[in-house]
Amino acid sequence: MNAMSNKTQTPPRELSLTRDIDAPPALVYRAWTEHLTEWFAPRPLTTTAIEIDFRAGGRFQAVMKDPATAEGGSPEYPLDGVFLEVVPNQRIVSTDAFRPGWQPSEKAFMVAITTFDDLGNGRTRYTARALHWSDEDMQAHEQMGFHEGWGQVADQLIEVVARLKAGGK
Repeated sequence: MNAMSNKTQTPPRELSLTRDIDAPPALVYRAWTEHLTEWFAPRPLTTTAIEIDFRAGGRFQAVMKDPATAEGGSPEYPLDGVFLEVVPNQRIVSTDAFRPGWQPSEKAFMVAITTFDDLGNGRTRYTARALHWSDEDMQAHEQMGFHEGWGQVADQLIEVVARLKAGGK
């Protein structure tokens, strides 16, 4: 294997998905950043208790809430971390390895990298990547339903983009 072919392979411990969206990167980025509660959790889950500071070192905190379970409860799935990089209309990188103030978390799980590549003609290639700290974390994420869940939220993001593109709020 030569160095050139190695660069095209998926890095180890990475899960990813890609969607081509019929909207420019600025609109997809706007939907991602300004309408997070509308698309971030796979339905029927909802996203609540959001705190977002879009800058390197800024906090990303959200809770995904299940409206009901067989036991009648309402479990919550908290997410907490920081942004490592924010380049408007191009790239967002976050991790759960740190808390605000660069305090290490108790258990790092992944780094999320979201890119908004301009395909020209008002189209965007949206890519969401999850890079895991261990093979076990990646396998657990895959078994939790990464492909189905992240695929569903990407489709929900596309719904928001279409509404915004049509002039909706």
